[in-house]
Amino acid sequence: MSARNPQLNRNGELTHLLTLEGLPQAVITHILDTAEPFASIGEREVKKVPLLRGKGVFNLFFENSTRTRTTFEIAAKRLSADVINLNIGASSTSKGETLLDTVDNLCAMNADMFVVRHSQSGAPHLIASHLEAMGRTHVHVVNAGDGRHAHPTQGLLDLYTIRHYKREFQGLTVAIVGDVLHSRVARSLIHGLTTMRAAEVRVIAPRTLLPSHVETLGVSVHNDMREGLRDCDVIVMLRLQNERMKGALLPSAGEYFQQYGLTLDKLALAKRDAIVMHPGPMNRGVEIDSPVADGERSVILPQVTFGIAVRMAVLSIIASK
Repeated sequence: MSARNPQLNRNGELTHLLTLEGLPQAVITHILDTAEPFASIGEREVKKVPLLRGKGVFNLFFENSTRTRTTFEIAAKRLSADVINLNIGASSTSKGETLLDTVDNLCAMNADMFVVRHSQSGAPHLIASHLEAMGRTHVHVVNAGDGRHAHPTQGLLDLYTIRHYKREFQGLTVAIVGDVLHSRVARSLIHGLTTMRAAEVRVIAPRTLLPSHVETLGVSVHNDMREGLRDCDVIVMLRLQNERMKGALLPSAGEYFQQYGLTLDKLALAKRDAIVMHPGPMNRGVEIDSPVADGERSVILPQVTFGIAVRMAVLSIIASK
């Protein structure tokens, strides 16, 4: 008998969002479908819906973030939740309190949901397991990025963006370019694309920026960018994660841009209607050229907008369980 997925309750419903790995296709589709009506909520006069009224959403960001934390905060507030942003630098964890002690104290303050970003892989899983062991099944955890492991809501918003512009995943060739080794975004997107049955997922990077045995994730590996981009439908550029690199993995930023930066001439190798994506923040002139980032095939800014809708969908689905 296989173990129950810790993200799902006994009815197979989403109760935490920790990773896209192993998440059923039907659950991912339900999240993307739920996000559809939220995608235009900011354009309507009434910007709030009462789905999370009376719920306390605690943003626990142990790692710096602007885009992710802000979009989670906007999403929770549009759902009418009470949002508490914990100042980690001034919190008790900086005085020696353990992560789980902090969680217990916040539960005593009637927390209903934790949005967790942490530099250590597995921290959101640890909190979810602790809550279940303590019988607090009414408190939910959303992983906003943990170490090199996963960034499931970024993966979901990338999937939403692809579906929005391409309508379906079957038949698509998606290229993920850059620092795959250090990228939790890449891992989540790969799991999402393979679950949604994209025709081919390619990773394009120098050997020093590829995880060992990455092909076991169901991707094809390309060290030559021009070869890898040929006839792609979607190009996802990744930021160089210099803060996570140990030692010199690249000769120089200039040489990296020459070999793996997305320029108009390299983009011309993809299909004529290929879209360009980037999870941000962008390093212009390092992984992407400005004429591409600001060009008509770039959907980088819509990704940010869709991120609010997808996070609204995740929060509303989980809070209803």
